[in-house]
Amino acid sequence: DISLGMLSKIENGITSPSLTTLQALSRALGVPVTAFFRRFEEERSAVFVRAGEGLDVERRGTRAGHQYNLLGHIGSNTSGVVVEPYLITLTEDSDVFPTFQHEGMEFLYMLEGEVVYRHGSNLYPMKPGDSLFFDADAPHGPEVLTVLPMRYLSIICYPQGSAG
Repeated sequence: DISLGMLSKIENGITSPSLTTLQALSRALGVPVTAFFRRFEEERSAVFVRAGEGLDVERRGTRAGHQYNLLGHIGSNTSGVVVEPYLITLTEDSDVFPTFQHEGMEFLYMLEGEVVYRHGSNLYPMKPGDSLFFDADAPHGPEVLTVLPMRYLSIICYPQGSAG
């Protein structure tokens, strides 16, 4: 048992508890001993990108006039997954691209314009507010550019160490 005085000293940082004391506290609180150390883990990454300040990057659709704006990127991380959020813009100068195919999953969210989007043998007419989540290993991409300009959020996720 731990006295209230000892508990107060631990809470206020006046004394450091022994491992035995930590075990008693963890049992009393119903949490693992490691719960006491979570604040002291290594720092986790975060990326903040202001409006309009994403990184313009080239991808396979660039030559068809697709503009890719990378909205953030965290490389190696503890999840084992790479996530790439893009704001993709197509204008009157854009053209459809045969199809894309890559490892992982992809999520699309239409912001502006209209498109008929292909995934495998299925066609999805998409308008602002519509979303599509799919296995990116199937052939996919804009099939018919219905209303331009068009903007959509594309979030691609794939295992670390693969090409994405």
